[in-house]
Amino acid sequence: MNAPISAETARALYTDGGSSHDFEHVLRVTALAERIAAAEGADLAVVRTAALLHDIAESSGRADHHQRGAVRARELLADQPPEFAEAVAHAIEAHRFRAGPAPATLEAQAVFDADKLDITGAIGVARAFAYAGEHGSALWNTPWRNIATEDGAAVSQPKTLGAAYTPSHEFVYKLDRISERLYTATARAIAAEREAFLRMFFDRLDQEAVGLA
Repeated sequence: MNAPISAETARALYTDGGSSHDFEHVLRVTALAERIAAAEGADLAVVRTAALLHDIAESSGRADHHQRGAVRARELLADQPPEFAEAVAHAIEAHRFRAGPAPATLEAQAVFDADKLDITGAIGVARAFAYAGEHGSALWNTPWRNIATEDGAAVSQPKTLGAAYTPSHEFVYKLDRISERLYTATARAIAAEREAFLRMFFDRLDQEAVGLA
């Protein structure tokens, strides 16, 4: 079946999420999710619908937006087959990085992986700096390799850093570790190339920040 929600219909359901988390994020996630779904053999209609609606409840609070989004999706899809609506709702409910449930279906895994890939690569850099600007964080204050230990773990907890938490910290704490959390082989392959770019970018940023390049 075709996805019952179009991009135009979905856009009207969203309010502004700021430049780091706006509807363009939703469209990027949808494109990636469809790419993963096609490669992995997932149901494209479920994946596209869930991707378009995955952040529908974000504007009223991020903490439980995955749960509220699933409820809203069931309402929007009340005229669809129940199994389709439930598959979409599960994919929305399971897309969070730091909250359950875990994605139990291939469709949910495709949406989860696509959402995580959108904080990698050049887009990940752009979003990290947009977020820093939105929250008054410093542009740079220390080389990323000083933040990470030899095994890649961070040396301190981000909650203690406040405004000193920079995009370089975001790279160490989160962006450079995305591939560890992905479910599909397709997404892991995309992540590997994007993570290589991230390391080159933050190495170059460190060189320029101290006048070495």
